[in-house]
Formats: sequence, structure tokens, C-alpha cells
Amino acid sequence: IAQYGLSDTKLSHVSSTAGLSQGIVNLHFKSKESLLVETLKYLRDDYEEIWLKALSGCVDDAAERLLALARVDFDPAVVDRKKLAVWFAFWGETKSRPTYRRICNERDEGYSDTTTELMARLIDEGGYEGISAETVSVGFQALTEGLWLGLHVSPRSRSRKEALAITLDYLARYFPRHAHIFKE
Repeated sequence: IAQYGLSDTKLSHVSSTAGLSQGIVNLHFKSKESLLVETLKYLRDDYEEIWLKALSGCVDDAAERLLALARVDFDPAVVDRKKLAVWFAFWGETKSRPTYRRICNERDEGYSDTTTELMARLIDEGGYEGISAETVSVGFQALTEGLWLGLHVSPRSRSRKEALAITLDYLARYFPRHAHIFKE
């Protein structure tokens, strides 16, 4: 998919790349659409596993956990050129493909709920007033995904490290009493 895009990917490409017979690929996936759906589910599950693992190894501190999520979002395991190409290929089809939209929304829901909950905790712990956890969370995710797009389309214009610094600056500006945590 990263090489050919969604529409031009064929089961024969998959079988030859995997070193398998086309019959085995056809037997397992039944159709190209089945292969595409399973690929998107794999990406969703892989991303969730990565960020949940980062949180499981983190202290139960809202700022530290947000820092861990920001770091994960610019980790090479997430910001991989091929993975980004595949994500953006699927995201581009969500309007016309309800199954893709559902799977992408599932990817977003858990992460969104987690970041919103962490931001609400941080707002409460820090005594921040006039800040909506949901608004800051949506902005955080939009910023991350926008930086992913920039890294995908113009990888030489910005590094993962610079993208992370931009994201941490965003958090530090909303949560100035925790800014010291968001410094790399």
C-alpha cells in the first residue's frame, strides 16, 4: 500500500512481496478489500499497543503520561514513512468507505479518551481555570496528526525531534505550571 496506494495494490503484489503464492494470499484474505481491512486493523492495533505500552511503563502522573504519549507519537515505530503512507491512504478513503471510517474512529476513540482524561487531571491538579480538557486534547491530536502529515509529505522540512518539541511547547503553553516536565 505504501508503494502502490490503495487502488493500485493487488493481491499479486502482496504475495510476491511476502514471498508467498498468490493462492495462499487469496485463501487467507478472500479479496483485496479483506486484505485492506485487515491491514487497517493491524495498523490500529499496532498503534494502540505502542501507546498503551508507553503508559504502562509510566508513573501515574498526568503530565508525565502526556509526555510519554507525545514521545510515542514521534517515535520511529510510529512515524515510519511506510506506516504514515498507509495511514494517509486509508484516511483519504474514510469519507467513501464506512468500514475504514469505523476502524479509524476506533483508533481515535481510545487515544482521545485517554488524552482528554489526562488533560482533565492536569487541569484539576494544576488549578488551571478556563481551559477545556476536550479542547486541548483535540488540539493536541490535531497538532500531532498535522505534524505527521508534514513529516510524510516533506520529511526534510522537519525532524521527528523538532515535531516533538513543537508538541511539547503546545502542552507547556497550556500548562505553564508543568512546563518543566514538557522540556526535552
